[in-house]
Parts: sequence; structure tokens; C-alpha cells
Amino acid sequence: MPFLIVRDDIARVSADAIVNAANTNLKAGGGVCGALFEAAGAADMQAACDAIGSCPTGSAVSTPAFALDAKWVIHAVGPIWRGGLSGETDALRSCYRSVFAEADRLGAQSVAFPLISAGIYGFPAGDALAIAREETEAFLRDHDAVDVTLVVFDRAVMQAGSRLFAEIEEYIDDEYVQSSPHVRGRAARFAQELSGFADLAEESDRLAPMPDMGLECASFSADVMPEDEGYPVAVMGAPRELDDLLDNLDASFSETLLALIDERGMADAQVYHRANLSRQLFSKIRSNAAYRPTKPTAVALAMALELDLRQTQDLLGRAGLTLSRSSKFDVIVRFFLERGIHDVFQVNEMLFAYDQPLLGSVG
Repeated sequence: MPFLIVRDDIARVSADAIVNAANTNLKAGGGVCGALFEAAGAADMQAACDAIGSCPTGSAVSTPAFALDAKWVIHAVGPIWRGGLSGETDALRSCYRSVFAEADRLGAQSVAFPLISAGIYGFPAGDALAIAREETEAFLRDHDAVDVTLVVFDRAVMQAGSRLFAEIEEYIDDEYVQSSPHVRGRAARFAQELSGFADLAEESDRLAPMPDMGLECASFSADVMPEDEGYPVAVMGAPRELDDLLDNLDASFSETLLALIDERGMADAQVYHRANLSRQLFSKIRSNAAYRPTKPTAVALAMALELDLRQTQDLLGRAGLTLSRSSKFDVIVRFFLERGIHDVFQVNEMLFAYDQPLLGSVG
């Protein structure tokens, strides 16, 4: 099932298992821990934790959820950041693995967790986010019937956690400028002027040809117009057979998608896991040649197949969709495609930071 990111108070989230960022003594604390104890019923939760006693760093235990909208609370003890030289990374990975192992043992079909150790424990948000993403991906590869949700209180956490955020900010600003009708109008006028100069030079050469000096001159093109809205020039280095398939296949979105999957020798499970889609939705796409996806679903599948920007535009076009320069969602997707980054979970972190729809999370 899809890995979702939501902005909410985790104490109000509904899931089979809610993860508490606990301390080793399993006592009510501040932040997420204090909020969950209070919402569950502090006395009941503390009594259940006292019966367990303690939990070492990197491990997890579970109790009933009491008044929370859940069946269980999984208490996970993440590491305190001490500069990165005391095994904190391994401990945080162990913490997530313990959470998922406990959820599997309990038979939980949905799990909601905060960004463990990234609060008062001081773990760098970017590293904490990457570990959460990687361990969740690894779990979902073998547990595609489980819903997993990362719950954050503020989108700024995602912005602080992404090393690409500043670069994406600049890219969005540049793309919005390029999409401005005033900029495009100036570019068109400039192109016309260059075309006039080229015509004049050609006429001059005809009347008074230059002597052959034995030198080769590079051709000068006046075609400096910006890319057509959403349809860039072909990307160099793309596999020729894949380009031919996309260019010549007169088929629906679903038929084109399945042909691409076969051409790449990928298994269905590999595709829908990479695309952050449920097995049920992928089965619907496979069985219905007329299936029309939403843009997040179509882009997720293009990412799963590691298509470049031009190939993605072609696939989306089969569903009547395109990536423009005037939509923040589209611009963010273009940013990742142009850089050859096809990790749907990483893309979703930035889409969430900008309050955009997530890839693969809807049909």
C-alpha cells in the first residue's frame, strides 16, 4: 500500500498501530510522547508501560492504545544525537526495524509514526528523514498490504530535512519566470531579430561570397525559442529502442505502460512498489485498457520505469495529461526528472513540503 505523509497531530490519527517516540524508562515525557500519553489516558498508559519496565535504545515494545483511535501503541526508543560518532545512525535504523517487526507481530494493517529522534533528541532532520524513508521502503517491499503513514506537525520539517530544498526553490522561481508571458514574448521578439540577422548574412554571402579559407564554421541557429509548454526537446542519450516504442506505439496509457514494463523486463510487483501504488490499483490498470489515471499516478509509474522527461511527457500524453511550467506540482516533478532522480518517496517529501498531491497515493 502507499507510503503517505500527512500533517497532523499524531494523537488524533486513526491507525491500527500508532508509534510513540519513547524514552528508555517508558515514562510520559514531552512532545509526541506526552501528547500520546495524555490522549490515551495517562494513568492507563503509564500503568501498561510500568508493567513492561523499560526498553533499550533502538528497540520497540507495544501496549494497548486505550482512548486513542488505534488498537496498539508501539513505543520506540530512538537515539539521542551525540555528533554522529556514537552509533546513532545504526540505532535509529534498528528502531524503525523494531517498530515494523512489532507491527508485523501484532498483525497491524496500518501504522502511523512520527519522525523519530528528530525533535528534542536532536537527530539531524535530513538524516532522520532519509532513514525513515529507506526503512519504510524496505518494509513495504515485503508487506504491500500494510498502510504506512509518516505524521509531521509542520511542513517546515520536510523543508529542513531535504538537502535539495534550496535548489528546488531556485528552480521553481526560474521556471515561473520562464512561464511568464512577458518573458516568452521578449524571447520571441529576440528570435525574430536573430532570424533577420541570419537572413541578412545569407543575402550578403550570396552577393559577395567569402573566399574559402579552409576553415569550418559552426552553423548558427536562430531557434532560441523556449521549449514548448511542457514538451522539451529530446534528451540526449535515451535508449533508442525505448524512444522508438514511445514514438510509434499508437496505444492507450495502460497499453503503453504495459509495453514499457515488458520492454524493461520488470515484474509487476517491482513496478507498483517503486510507484508507491497498491497492488489492487495496479491490477485495475493492467486489466482495463481504457484506464485513465490521475496525474500523480501517471507520474509515479513513469518514475518507477525511470523514464526521462520527454518519455514521461509522452506517457502522460496517452492519458491526456502533461507537465507544464505553470504548476508547482509539475515544476517539482520536472526538477527531479531532469536530474535523473526517480525515487518516488524522495519526490513526495518535496511535494508534501510544498503542499502538493503525493505521487502514487491516489488513483
